[in-house]
Amino acid sequence: MRNGKLLIGIVLVGILASSCYTEVIVEDDFIEESPINTALVLESFDLWYVDINATKGSGEVPFLQRAFTLTFDRGVLRANNNLVGIGKTGNGMGISVGNYGTLSGAVEIDHDVDGLWVLEVFAVNNSTLELYDSRSDTSYIVRGYQRSNFDYDQIFYDNIHYFLQEYEAWEKVFTSEEGAINEFDDENFLQFLSGTEGDFFRSSVDENGTPVVNLQWDYEGDYQIFNIANDPDLKTLTLDYDFLGNDYFELYVIDDNTIELYHVDSETVYEFKGRGYIQYLKAGNKAGKKRSKVKNSIMNVTKQRKM
Repeated sequence: MRNGKLLIGIVLVGILASSCYTEVIVEDDFIEESPINTALVLESFDLWYVDINATKGSGEVPFLQRAFTLTFDRGVLRANNNLVGIGKTGNGMGISVGNYGTLSGAVEIDHDVDGLWVLEVFAVNNSTLELYDSRSDTSYIVRGYQRSNFDYDQIFYDNIHYFLQEYEAWEKVFTSEEGAINEFDDENFLQFLSGTEGDFFRSSVDENGTPVVNLQWDYEGDYQIFNIANDPDLKTLTLDYDFLGNDYFELYVIDDNTIELYHVDSETVYEFKGRGYIQYLKAGNKAGKKRSKVKNSIMNVTKQRKM
């Protein structure tokens, strides 16, 4: 996506005594032609949020495609590849995923899974960088934050479909006494998965306490998550049961191991616990799910559950 040469120049405007990082503000679109100053730019923020929807190009850098955030920590590259535990894992900066060294206006990353990459670094504004991979002609936009002003909750809700896929299964642990009897009462386990043709779910009526590896999945269908107009913290979920039609729920996150589904038609509340947490890029686990550009459809409804 880059046709011109890498521009140079940087302005250092002070050091924050309360931070372990040097605060660097970039003027215009310049990055200093110096490995030292490239490092200062990358290390000037605790976290760089990877704005996947702003990606340009048809290629990909695998570890950027998976990460929610990056941290350049004095030679160690850290990432939040999971939403479960975000804000707590690695003091909010995630786990170590590789090492890096800076060049003149570029960063060389040796990733534990994806190997060696050289990315050119361009300043977009005082808190936004473009990381450009010339091999695939692909640019990633990353936005800088300090941990003290990073909204972990908003990142969580913006990417909630990935959160549902970070457990091997969700087990029903509570059903309210209030609410009409309905077919969903029989479902004790849910699983949310991604496939080549889109996201899908599976459900099971196996007894509570059944080990995840022994579950028999009785049904498979499509699911969709919606944003709600004028209510950024509320999501809705539809499960497409062909023989029953769609089951429609208001989706609430209690914590990063517990979700609540409010079945609007029956006015029943269900609580599910995550089973079999998948921590990406740990020994014995997969590298992580690749993120893609996702924009949830907006549903013009009003909240039905009375809290």
